[in-house]
Parts: sequence; structure tokens; C-alpha cells
Amino acid sequence: MNALTQIRNEIDQLDQQLIELFAQRLALVKKVGEVKHKHGLPIYVPEREADMLAARREEAEKMGVPADLIEDVLRRLMRESYTSENHFGFKTVNPDIKKIVVVGGTGKLGGLFARFLRSSGYQVEILGRKDWQSADQILANSDVVIVCVPIVNTLETIERLKPYLTPNMLLTDLTSVKRQPLEKMLEVHSGAVVGLHPMFGPDIASMAKQVVVRCDGRFPERYQWLIDQIAMWGAKIYQVDAAEHDHSMTYIQALRHFSTFANGLHLSKQPVKLANLLALSSPIYRLELAMIGRLFAQDGGLYADIIMDKPENLAVIESLKQSYEESLKFFETGDKQGFIDAFEKVHQWFGDYSELFMKESRQLLQQANDLR
Repeated sequence: MNALTQIRNEIDQLDQQLIELFAQRLALVKKVGEVKHKHGLPIYVPEREADMLAARREEAEKMGVPADLIEDVLRRLMRESYTSENHFGFKTVNPDIKKIVVVGGTGKLGGLFARFLRSSGYQVEILGRKDWQSADQILANSDVVIVCVPIVNTLETIERLKPYLTPNMLLTDLTSVKRQPLEKMLEVHSGAVVGLHPMFGPDIASMAKQVVVRCDGRFPERYQWLIDQIAMWGAKIYQVDAAEHDHSMTYIQALRHFSTFANGLHLSKQPVKLANLLALSSPIYRLELAMIGRLFAQDGGLYADIIMDKPENLAVIESLKQSYEESLKFFETGDKQGFIDAFEKVHQWFGDYSELFMKESRQLLQQANDLR
């Protein structure tokens, strides 16, 4: 026991040294943030991150240290670094922009964008649902109007903005559906128009590595500065046609949200205790439960609007029900080979992504197990 105590004391001392090294690294990150702010450099530079990780992995292997361990530690440090760099603000890409109005800026997502825009040096005003009696004053002399309201209110809100829009304004939205809002903006406004969809929630600490979808509308040269500003925050811009975007969202959002809701609803009706399921769960099942439970910690109205947005969503959900019935028949009829054949067809459809997803999920499972 004395020998064990001595070794543990040495480990504690090394841990303290690690903390001191982390503090030194974060102090250097602070200086990096100051330089990036001064020169308008983006928060996230993928080439720099990839090169640094590759070099540290090689160095770790030479010293007999697992390369994955070092990468895990560094990735966690970098995530903290990206958040820290936000504190210094960002260079103003377009100093000619004097005022930006976020319609719905009292909400969480609108508030997030308002905060990032302010940290980039822009004057931002908010037009909430109770502020329309002052809309003349709030929207006067604005250069940019950003619509960020619930899906069901987006089209009527854009229509309501029509009397206040001037040709020099940029009109954009942050809605998770794009075709109809983009068409409505082009209809009511003769100036620059672009549709944006942030592929993340308002609870992010940093926009580094987050995706913002861009659906072009009119006069892209007049809003390229906004795209550049968002990229400077660390986000990755993905350009896509509005109709194609909405078709993809049927599967990325509507189908996934519905299946998650249905699983949660089904579980809640079963004669089981959630605490027992968690105690007996493997890391992957715990993650699955976490993803289901995460949905129910959020706004049910938002998910209802996404699922009910268009008939295509319901048609795809109906096909999911048919797939459940088809899959169940393999076991009702004892058709093991039929199941295996179907399994192999799906495996072929995923192709090389199966191995990629296996690697990614293994990392997630290790993290989930660490938190138990």
C-alpha cells in the first residue's frame, strides 16, 4: 500500500503539471484570438488543425503513447480554444453596414446570431412580436433584415415586412425550410435576397465546424460579405438549391424527428423503468436513449412544425411505417435468410461509409462510457 500511495502521489504531481501546461496553452490561444480578431482571420482553419494533429500523432507514436489518446486530448483542448477565441470578437467584414435588424431576435437562435453580429462590430436591433407598433422606427435606415421566427410564422412575417423594405436592404432568413421562404422574400423584396439555414441549435458555444446552408436568391455580390462574416466565425458554408435542401431535410429532420418521437412515445408506454434501462444499457444503447431524451428536452411545437411542413414529409414517414412492417415479417415468418439478404443490401448501399461510421461511433461510445 505504501508503494501504491507513492505512485499515486507521483501521478497527482504529473496531473498538476498537465494542468499547468493546459493553462499555458490556453494563454497562448488567447494571444491567437487577439491576432485573429485584429487581422480578420477565421476561427477555424481545417488545414492547420489537420496538420497539427498529424504531427502530434506521429510524435506520440515515437514515444510509445497511443496516438488516439493524444488526438482525443488535443481535440478537446481545441474545442475549448475555439470557444475562448469567441471572447475577442471578430473583425467587421463590411464596415459600410450601419444597422442590422433581427426579426425574432428575442428567440434563442435569433439571439445567437444577434450576439455574433454585435461581436463583429455591427449595430443590431431586435424586432420582436410585440414590437410591430414600432416597426417603422426599428427598421428605418437598416441595411440588413434577418427573419428568424417559427416556421409557421415565417411567410406571414416576410409579407408583413414588405412596406418597410427598401431596394438597398439585404433580406435573409434563418428558417429550417428554404423553398417557400426564399420565394416569398423574392416576391416581396426587389433587393438582395439569400436564404440561410444554420444546421445547429442555439446552445452551441462556438460556430467552429458548424454548417450554415446557403440558398442563393438575388444579387449574391451584395451579400457575399455576410457569407464571409459567418465563415470568419468558424462555420462551414454549404451552398445548395432551395428545393434540393428541402428534399434533403425531409430525411435529415422530419423523418429523424418523427422516428425519435415515436421511439420515445413507445418507450413511455412500456412497463419499464428508465433508471433500470440506463443501469443495464451498453454504451451504444445509452447514446440512443440520450438522443431520444434530448428531443423531449426541447420545444415540441418546433418539431411539429418541421414534421408537418410539407406533404413529402408525411409520405416518407408513411414509407417508414411500411419498412417497419416489411422488417417485422422476416421474424413473424421465421425468414432468417430474408433478413440477412436485406441486411446485406443495406450494407452495400452504405458502402465505405459503414466503416467510416463504425470509426466515428467508436469514438462516441468511448466518450459515453467515460461519463458513466
